[in-house]
Amino acid sequence: MDNSFWIVIAVTASGTFAMRALPLLWMQRHLARRNSANMLDDLPLWLSISGPCMIAAMTGTSLIPVTADFTGWLATLIGAIVTLLCWYKTRSLGWPIVVGVAVFGLIRWLGDYGLPAL
Repeated sequence: MDNSFWIVIAVTASGTFAMRALPLLWMQRHLARRNSANMLDDLPLWLSISGPCMIAAMTGTSLIPVTADFTGWLATLIGAIVTLLCWYKTRSLGWPIVVGVAVFGLIRWLGDYGLPAL
């Protein structure tokens, strides 16, 4: 394994940390300034919508398969449906992800190695 792998991991970790830490630090300073002046405002609009926007962006990119073949689209569609059904049944965050990824992987594996018709 060469160093490029570790560089990618470090950049990804830094970006993930920055996405969470920078708004937190900014908001702490913002609230400290407002408290000292006795003017507590609501959250700024950009901070209140950044979380849902990031979730929507991740959902959008997750629903487009990497390979645009039939197996990729089928695995994505069935994986998303199974994830939603599992969430509806359990109302949790962990199990739907585990089940959806497992079903997606199984369909991809069957398409690549198991069933030649897919």
